[in-house]
Amino acid sequence: MQQNTVRSLIAEFIGPFTLVFAGAGAIIATGGGNLVAIALAHGLAIGLMVAAAGHVSGGVYNPAITCGLMVARKLTLLQGILYIVAQLLGGLVAAVCLKMIFPPDMVAKANLGAAAIGSGVTVGAAVLMEIILTFFLMFVIYGTAVDERGPRAIAPLVIGLTITMDIFVGGGVSGAVMNPARHFGPALVAGAWANWWVWYLAPVVGAVLAAALYAYVLQDDRTTPTPAVVEDDIPRDRRV
Repeated sequence: MQQNTVRSLIAEFIGPFTLVFAGAGAIIATGGGNLVAIALAHGLAIGLMVAAAGHVSGGVYNPAITCGLMVARKLTLLQGILYIVAQLLGGLVAAVCLKMIFPPDMVAKANLGAAAIGSGVTVGAAVLMEIILTFFLMFVIYGTAVDERGPRAIAPLVIGLTITMDIFVGGGVSGAVMNPARHFGPALVAGAWANWWVWYLAPVVGAVLAAALYAYVLQDDRTTPTPAVVEDDIPRDRRV
């Protein structure tokens, strides 16, 4: 495995680790009762990590966004698979650390920050919410970090703000997960798998729809976007 690939995978591990540690940690610390703190913790975690290591790996940090970038041909299949493995591991290790750090009663009360469908909300409504929220996230990522015409300098800020906005809207409906890695770690450690497929299928659908729309409809054919990912390990005949 080439050195640049290793660097990228380390960055893609750290990003989801930070998201779960800060996001699920905020849920545990507040008992799930402070939506503002929870939304800001998630948004700041990703915004800061995109700023810190986006130039290393692209700052993808999300298996659903990874799938969207593969559909848009900004990541190869192999690169995407490796990214997803690193992202899921980052979320898992963060969940283990949270369980070791917080008292058992706090962990149990918040179910380790694992996602759950809101009271009175149907599964279909949760699926639709996750699709829409992840569509927003992928659309913003593509428009600011992938499209060379976009304002890349503020990409970390607007990506973080999009996550914060999404949680304000959908936190009480579906948990506003938007990221299978965010679900995977806490769910595995806490054994919370009810309706688990919602937080894997819906984000992927939302991300793929947004990426395909932007890449194949909204993208200016006169430009050749430079993907916000490291291309050094992609064979030249497969680069976009």
